[in-house]
Amino acid sequence: MDLFQKAKAVRLRSSHDKYLTADEDEESVTQDRNGSSTAAKWTVEFVENLDGIIRLKSCYGKYLTATNQPFLLGMMGRKVAQTLPRRLDSSVEWEPVREGKFLKLKTRYGQFLRANGGLPPLRNSVTHDVPHRTATQEWIIWEVHVVEILVSHSPVAKPPPPLVVHSDSFGSNPSPPSTHSTKYSSFSRQESNDSFDSSPPKGGDGRLIFFHIADEHGQIDEGFEELSTTFKGNGVQELTESLEEELGIDGAIVCTRSPLNGKVYPLRLQLPPNNATMHVVVVSTSSQAGQDLATAMPF
Repeated sequence: MDLFQKAKAVRLRSSHDKYLTADEDEESVTQDRNGSSTAAKWTVEFVENLDGIIRLKSCYGKYLTATNQPFLLGMMGRKVAQTLPRRLDSSVEWEPVREGKFLKLKTRYGQFLRANGGLPPLRNSVTHDVPHRTATQEWIIWEVHVVEILVSHSPVAKPPPPLVVHSDSFGSNPSPPSTHSTKYSSFSRQESNDSFDSSPPKGGDGRLIFFHIADEHGQIDEGFEELSTTFKGNGVQELTESLEEELGIDGAIVCTRSPLNGKVYPLRLQLPPNNATMHVVVVSTSSQAGQDLATAMPF
């Protein structure tokens, strides 16, 4: 792809104004606002005999890899990691796909590198999948900054044409092209503060909702803290749609947990009055527990 033809190293900036970053554990991949760090720099390798297919190598000498491991029990696609496989296979191969002046990075199996937003533990995570929700379509779009140019050492080679890249300096946040400016500004506002404010809502600001995300079988890992969000409204359907939006998922059942046996049961119709604080459990409709609950729910 032309964006990478003369690139020796690049940075990739997500729609959340954060950079694809190799975590210091040398295994994880995350997003970080510090684009000047070495960890945000990825070396470009072209795959022989495959036009337009690249590999990206982190500062730790490991490859950006689309794994088969589910992220949050499959609710948000599959994990992206740094690995150094004995044999370089299709899991470390990416196809850049133009999207105006931006691009998508597609796996050999048709999924896309995705920068997640929303609440922790989603926030700053990186996965690969095919987003279906309109609100998350921008999450698979990346801006390329070329930070090192590949120089040809051939004595007969002609000087390369000027490389047109997005103006950028470390620590700055250049404005994206106008075709995406409205959507990008909304992401900037959403992600402007990386720490989630979990203080109780005031007066008419809605109710505080604490929630866990259940696993495939409807169980809750008590090792994870409850997440929280503020919600205005009284309907279960409204709350469901709000949590789906926050988590960037395509199907959820909002449940309550029985204090007697710990099992989860779907909430019904209306929420408690007076904006009372609630503790709920989010179950993915694609999980086994979600399918069982959907079968048991009356039409």
